[in-house]
Amino acid sequence: MFAIIGATGKAGRATVGELRKRGLPVRAVVRDRSKALDLEALGCEIAIADLGDAGAIAKAIEGAQAVQAICPISPQMQDPATDMRAIVDAICDALAIARPARVLAISDYGAERGAGTGVTLAFHYLEAQLRKTARALILLRSSEHMQNWSRLFKVAADTGILPSLHHPLTKLFPMVSASDVGLVAADLLASPGFAETPRVVYVEGPCRYTALDVAKVLSGAFGRDVAARELPRPDWLPTLMRGGLSANYAGLVAELYDAHNSGLIDVEPGATDIRRGKTDFADLPIFQRAHQDAP
Repeated sequence: MFAIIGATGKAGRATVGELRKRGLPVRAVVRDRSKALDLEALGCEIAIADLGDAGAIAKAIEGAQAVQAICPISPQMQDPATDMRAIVDAICDALAIARPARVLAISDYGAERGAGTGVTLAFHYLEAQLRKTARALILLRSSEHMQNWSRLFKVAADTGILPSLHHPLTKLFPMVSASDVGLVAADLLASPGFAETPRVVYVEGPCRYTALDVAKVLSGAFGRDVAARELPRPDWLPTLMRGGLSANYAGLVAELYDAHNSGLIDVEPGATDIRRGKTDFADLPIFQRAHQDAP
């Protein structure tokens, strides 16, 4: 049995779908059963657990041979650093109780760094705690999710300007479709064993991108010229907050992009286990909706 924590997220759903496609038994661990009807239709067992409740999580993953773990992030968290640590602690306490044979955790590029990476520090903490807990562990470090750019679709459609926190606009950076992260995770989980532990695996898309590349794709999607512009650093926090992020979460995101622009968020030197998703940025299904948002 494979227990997937956060099974209703983009990555989690992809993992579940691929494991079921291979005929493998899956228990989807979710907070809200009403959001898991499609997973139940796939033949998944459904377990309900609040991710702040270690006992409930332990019960949900009991008897699973392998567990996929993720620390969900909400942009509306008022104290995201504390809230995410609490979720990590609950998950790790549950794993210590249930003691599955294998654990795969979806982490983040830059998680090896213990300071100066903003929101990614939550994944540094996740990795550190899992190293103490898991018997056999894969840390699947994901690059920036392509889907995150959808937050800027409306402003790009309305103004023809794509504001970018990636500076300079010509800087190449890794991105991946969240669904491809889930597919890679499923492949790793279904492998017959973890050759070494902890094992660090990176996943990014078929190529690297610049903010100019993103603007070019949006120009085609919206049927109008969209120009990328560097968003001045003093404008980052108010812009992020206007986009629905809490003040504290916006601060962590800004710190992360400072690290990006300093060249600190990348594959660690010497790393060789780098997987590549097949989805190109221009092929994301969200661009079907982008056309609907165009003026």
